[in-house]
Amino acid sequence: MSSAFTLSYSIRLLAMTTVLGGGVLPLMACAQTDPVGGEAPRPAAVTSAIGDASVPPPAINPPTDAAPVIPPVEIPPLPVVSNAEAHKEAARLEKMMVKTIKGFSTYKPERREKFIALAQEELTKSGFPISRPQLVMVVDRNEKIQHLDFVLALPDEPWVSIGGTPVSTGTTGRKYYYITPTGVFQNTADRLGYRAEGTKNKYGIRGIGAKGSRVWDMGWQTALKGWLPKHETGQIRLEIHATDPQFLEWRLGHPASEGCIRIPATMNHFMDHYGLIDALYEQAAGYDPRFSALLPKDREQTPIAGDLVIVVDSGPLTEPKIDPIADKRPLP
Repeated sequence: MSSAFTLSYSIRLLAMTTVLGGGVLPLMACAQTDPVGGEAPRPAAVTSAIGDASVPPPAINPPTDAAPVIPPVEIPPLPVVSNAEAHKEAARLEKMMVKTIKGFSTYKPERREKFIALAQEELTKSGFPISRPQLVMVVDRNEKIQHLDFVLALPDEPWVSIGGTPVSTGTTGRKYYYITPTGVFQNTADRLGYRAEGTKNKYGIRGIGAKGSRVWDMGWQTALKGWLPKHETGQIRLEIHATDPQFLEWRLGHPASEGCIRIPATMNHFMDHYGLIDALYEQAAGYDPRFSALLPKDREQTPIAGDLVIVVDSGPLTEPKIDPIADKRPLP
């Protein structure tokens, strides 16, 4: 084959490649960053073998081994007010509770003092600090009391009882019903609560309240099995929730739950709207959309919101009496 023929064939092949492929592209290695921090230089445009059209250089991909940049999470601070402002806010909340919450009571002085003394005792044992003025939800599981009290806890002044409502804690004598444990429980952002769907069981009962009612999840806790006489314990998911407002709310004030803390529907709504124990949830809503979606859009969180629930027992016994033949009873 002559050299002239070989040259002519090569030129025709180059022309066909240019027309079909839009130009001749050089072979390149993977793009690399500039060693001094600048951007790697792009190759010059390649001129086609026929005509004056320029072929753009290939795109340069960023390094695939670079660590992703995660923006820092900004956690909003907890609300802090002076003691005087806290007292004023507590008085405002008490007035609204009296008007809007069914069965609300401010209690007699001796009952208020009992709530506070027992709550402080449990708090001392637990080691939880009170570093700012805040509300604490105190629940007395004594079968003859069965009430809650919201208390204004101050780090350097005497605590103040605001008042509360009847509740129902765990009962005995029914299989798979646990005795609500005493202690200090924190409504932490490590757990996400939820809202009741309002579904009814076969008896037409809405077990955790009307649709949309708030359910506070206090986590897994160890509790006595209320149907066994041998002080056997088990794990329960301790929750605070409403009960059926139509059929079961009249039972509040007596032990009736499976271990959770039942409260009136009006108290449920008030706690939810003003965020009485949602201080950490409100903080988490600033950086986590799950908490923002759970909390009410029209909420008015109080500046003395807290995060602690303290369960006490003012009875003569350290625990409710257990029916010795409860484990032989049929399921309800």
